[in-house]
Amino acid sequence: MEPAIHVRGLSKSFGDLAAVRDVNLTVQPGEVFGLLGANGAGKTTTIECILGTTQPDTGTVTILGMDPRAERKSLFRRVGVQFQEARYPDNITVAELCQETACLYPFPADYSALLQRFGLADTARQPVAEISGGQRQRLFVVLALLPNPEVVFLDELTTGLDIRARREVWDCLTELKSQGLTVFLSSHYMDEVETLCDRIMILRQGQTVFAGTVSEAISSSGLDRLDDAYLAYADGKVAPYASV
Repeated sequence: MEPAIHVRGLSKSFGDLAAVRDVNLTVQPGEVFGLLGANGAGKTTTIECILGTTQPDTGTVTILGMDPRAERKSLFRRVGVQFQEARYPDNITVAELCQETACLYPFPADYSALLQRFGLADTARQPVAEISGGQRQRLFVVLALLPNPEVVFLDELTTGLDIRARREVWDCLTELKSQGLTVFLSSHYMDEVETLCDRIMILRQGQTVFAGTVSEAISSSGLDRLDDAYLAYADGKVAPYASV
């Protein structure tokens, strides 16, 4: 089976700063893959290089077998992307933003159904600028799912959401995963990672210090909890580990 995402030898520097160094990863179809690391560890640069919005210095990337830079238009009809920060026209309503986004894709999902699923149906006529931060975060996930994607990239998925809203988003993603959606997730919440991720990668100063399952992260660190294991790897207190 062809990987959903395949990255080999990915490196990127900005002047003297090596932001990403020789990152290798493979994400299989229907898998939830978590990219972890402290601020400045190289997560954002890695994601930008994978998506093709930043040109890597070295390495190769394919998503659904396609080059994200050379085949961008074809690829991004099949891929959804959600970021923490997003821009939208002044005074546009939630429904209008969904409609305009849906027009970009040949077979979009039903935005009304997605708004209902993510608890946003009552906001459809409200200006995006006037809804709460948590509602806006859920809206950006809805927009990422509008293409009916085969792969979706989610950056800090549930930042700003309360516990109930976070669990509702997790349940939705778990359901979508069961239908075959591949998810590439960046997160600082270890409970979220434990709930959703099949495998994870931890970056430290642009390099991979762990790659494997959540249970492997815990056992290889010699600790009892994922948050402790993550901190040990992120702080360089345990030796790098990669499952085979």
